[in-house]
Amino acid sequence: MRVTTQPYDPGPAAWNALLPDSPAHAPLDGDITADVLVIGAGFTGLTAARRLNQLDPNLNIVVLEARRVAEGPAGRNSGFMIDLPHNLSSKDYAGAKASDLAQTHVNRAAIAFAEQAANDLNMGTEAFALTGKINAAATTKGDAHNRDYVSHLDAMGEPHELLDAVNMRAICGSSYYRSGLFTPGTAMLQPALYIRNLARGIIERGVMLHEASPVIDLSNLSDNWHAKTPSGTVTAPSVVLATNGHAESFGLFKRRLMHVYLYASMTRAMCDNEVSTLGGRDRWAFTPADPMGTTVRRISGTGGTRIVVRNGFTWAPERVVTVDRLALMKRAHRRSFDNRFPALKAVEMEHVWGGLLCLSRNNAPAYGEVQPGLFSACCQNGLGTAMGTAAGMAIAERILGVSSHLDEHFSAQPAPSKLPPPVIANIGANAVLRWKEQRAGREL
Repeated sequence: MRVTTQPYDPGPAAWNALLPDSPAHAPLDGDITADVLVIGAGFTGLTAARRLNQLDPNLNIVVLEARRVAEGPAGRNSGFMIDLPHNLSSKDYAGAKASDLAQTHVNRAAIAFAEQAANDLNMGTEAFALTGKINAAATTKGDAHNRDYVSHLDAMGEPHELLDAVNMRAICGSSYYRSGLFTPGTAMLQPALYIRNLARGIIERGVMLHEASPVIDLSNLSDNWHAKTPSGTVTAPSVVLATNGHAESFGLFKRRLMHVYLYASMTRAMCDNEVSTLGGRDRWAFTPADPMGTTVRRISGTGGTRIVVRNGFTWAPERVVTVDRLALMKRAHRRSFDNRFPALKAVEMEHVWGGLLCLSRNNAPAYGEVQPGLFSACCQNGLGTAMGTAAGMAIAERILGVSSHLDEHFSAQPAPSKLPPPVIANIGANAVLRWKEQRAGREL
């Protein structure tokens, strides 16, 4: 498999930019062998490496990362590791009760794994904290979505708390929101800090990690896989493809994966007077009641007190966007920020970036042994922190023949369904995205 396309990441990985420089892990140089090769050092790949090492500490495991650790999508998300159903294609995140119960079980297994890793590696609460999250509603329609979701949570037996406008203002300092729905099971991450620490943890246990080592060819000869990088090769009988949508660059799942950029902006650090003007709690995390609305977080830690705003989608079948897209999104995020925090107009946006989501038409993962010895744990359907972690655990257990409810769950899912012809898919997807954004109204 000749890999002709490499990942494209618009803008800086702002979460990583907040942190001190980390030691570089040398690119692969020369020809080496491994028992298992993991391609990709994000949530899925690092989790797979950690789980493999836990199950068999004697395994020779090599991880290849095309970029620096935490510079790709793993360091570009909003840091929500959500336990409850979170279907981005629905109006209120909910699906069928049985499937949502199963998905919640999987998500919580991922959160438990991440919590244990955070404790083992002394990451601290900035990197990982079980704080819960709030679905924030700015409109009557958004409030109705939350109340529909409450009915679903009641049927699932899940705890929750409805918040009124006064509660919301006390939390975030803004009178923009009509109501909120708090659920306690979500973990909040500083994703770059968590990923850096996860990488440190596997290296301390003897796993080899090479950055700036994109795989440019992957072939199978004599029951071994050979992964070629610009300056070396890794030969291994088993390979984990932990590359999410980049799996398509390896010739896999053609016309079955949907690629969408989602954008975020982060303010500069606020001064004491601005923090006092804002009021509210030191940290909070809002997802929008409408899935197409605006996600907002206030963070306090390394890099100071800042607000992160995320919204805007670009359908990107070629996995690239134009250079002017970030400027357009920065203006959109500025409007969303000013609507919520009109007293903070002097607070500039310091960083704006995009991160690539991989979705399938039927919300199915690209999971399993796709060729003898080649295992895929890709297509997280927009939930890379939880689903990526769960898929990494599951694929490691599958490779080593460990009985696993996670592997059973992923293996029972259908394959990603085929997309319509590109012209129809492109026109239809862009039209649906714009229509849904318009319908979101003030939730944006």
